[in-house]
Amino acid sequence: MSVEPDHVSVPPYAPAPGAPGELLAQLRADRRAERWVPAFEREWAAALEESRRSFSLTTLYEVVQVWQARVASAPAVDAFLASGRDETGFVDMEELRNGRR
Repeated sequence: MSVEPDHVSVPPYAPAPGAPGELLAQLRADRRAERWVPAFEREWAAALEESRRSFSLTTLYEVVQVWQARVASAPAVDAFLASGRDETGFVDMEELRNGRR
């Protein structure tokens, strides 16, 4: 009989200690800085408050992970918008999210 588990657990995502500061620097350097920096700062402040209440860093990690994904996907979004592709046949994700509540 084996003592080892039959599955490997995936460690939770944990950004590098300097990731939030580096991310904020990236946001400030982006052409969308006027919109993105205040939005990030609001989300970060809310996550910080939540982490203080819950004694958990998960919400802080999630904010960093979501914003890293936004920054990484921005060039693809820009390319799509610049291509002039028609989006009229697509479903608005906000409508789907609101319908589930």
